[in-house]
Amino acid sequence: MSAAEIKNKERAIDEMVLVLRKIMVEPEICKKALEITRQHLNDEHSNVAIADALSSATSIKIPVVHSEADTLFIEMLKDLVRDEQALY
Repeated sequence: MSAAEIKNKERAIDEMVLVLRKIMVEPEICKKALEITRQHLNDEHSNVAIADALSSATSIKIPVVHSEADTLFIEMLKDLVRDEQALY
């Protein structure tokens, strides 16, 4: 793995830690994020729709160009909602 790849992985981890800290400080973000994901899970461009809605409704701001951490976070939310729906 190159130095640039390692640096990118470290940046992604740092971004994820920041998001997790926000969620720990503002636990209502978790509930809102899951609601938003449920609403947009089946949209044609679900990652964009979820990111835009999260940025509008919470203190989590996801830029137009998603970083690796942004994509991981959105995919995690989608997995959580899919798992939740599979239980029913």
